[in-house]
Amino acid sequence: MGRPTEPESPPERDEEPDAEPAAQEFEARELVVDPAAHGQRLDKVLVSLAPEFSRSHLQQLAAQGHVALDGATATVVSRKLRIGQRLRVTLVPTAQALAFQPQAMPLALVHEDEHLLVVDKPAGLVVHPAAGNWSGTLLNGLLAYHPGAALLPRAGIVHRLDKDTTGLMVVAKTLPAMTALVRALAAREVRRVYLALAHGEPAWRRLTIDAPIARDPVSRLRMAVVAGGKPARTDVECLAHAEGVCGLRCRLHTGRTHQIRVHLASRGHPLVGDTLYGGRPGWGLTRQGLHAAQLAFEHPVTGTAMEFRCAMPADLDAAWVAALPK
Repeated sequence: MGRPTEPESPPERDEEPDAEPAAQEFEARELVVDPAAHGQRLDKVLVSLAPEFSRSHLQQLAAQGHVALDGATATVVSRKLRIGQRLRVTLVPTAQALAFQPQAMPLALVHEDEHLLVVDKPAGLVVHPAAGNWSGTLLNGLLAYHPGAALLPRAGIVHRLDKDTTGLMVVAKTLPAMTALVRALAAREVRRVYLALAHGEPAWRRLTIDAPIARDPVSRLRMAVVAGGKPARTDVECLAHAEGVCGLRCRLHTGRTHQIRVHLASRGHPLVGDTLYGGRPGWGLTRQGLHAAQLAFEHPVTGTAMEFRCAMPADLDAAWVAALPK
C-alpha cells in the first residue's frame, strides 16, 4: 500500500523571541533623586517609580538599555544613586503582556460559519503563546481575524496541535459554541484521526494503546507513559510498511499532550523526524511526521453532523511516497 487518499474509519498536541518593539512606543517615567533616595540602589528606586512591575522585570529593562541616568544608559542596577540625578525608565511591557495582541496572518480556513472555524494548521505554527513563543501564534492570528475572538478564552481555541504537527483544528467564534465544543471533547464525542509516518515494522495490523500519560520524571520537555498519569487511549491501524518504516492511522480518544508521539514511541515506533521521542529525520522529513487528517463532530449550535478531511502537506506526502512505495 502507498499513500492514502482519504482516511477511512478505523475499527472501534524553540524559537528565538521576536525583536523587541521600539522603546518610544511605550510610556517613560522620570524622577530627580531626592534626599530620601540618595545612596539607594538603582533597582530599588526603579521599583518605587514603577511599582506595577516586578523588580526582576525592571532589572531586565535596565540590562536592555531602557534606563538612563542624566541621559546616559544605566545598566548596572546595583549602583548607588546620588541626590540630584535625573532617572528615566521606559516601561516596555513584559513579553507575556504583549502576547495576547492581534497579528494579521494567513489562515487556511477549511470551513467558517457564524459559530466556528475549521483551520488547516501548517507546520511551524505555534497554537498558543508560551515561553519562547509570545507572538506569531495562531491565537494572535485569530485575534486579528475576527473581533469576537478577544471576548473568548484563548480566542476560541478548544484543542491544540503541536508546533510541527499539521492539519485540522476546530475553533469557536462564540461563547456558546466554545462551551459546547469543550464539553463534546471532554465527552469524547469529537472524532480526530491522524496520519503518522513512524519507524519500525509493526507485527500487528490494529492496536489499541491504553496507557496513562504524565510529565516525564527525567526530562521536563517530554511526556511519558507513567503509572498514575492521566488516562490516554489511542487506536492505531497500520496502513502500510516497508523496511524500517510504517504508515499509520491513529484515532485519539483522549487529548493528552504529545499523546500519539508518546504512545507510539512507547511501543517502539517513534515518529520519523521526532527527535524528542527517539525518532530520526528521514525520507526528506525533518519535523515529526504527524498530520491531523480527519475531524468530525456535531455542530455545537445546530446539531448538524460535520466532517472534514484534509490532505497531507507536501513534505509529509513526499516522505510517505518515498518511504512506502506502492
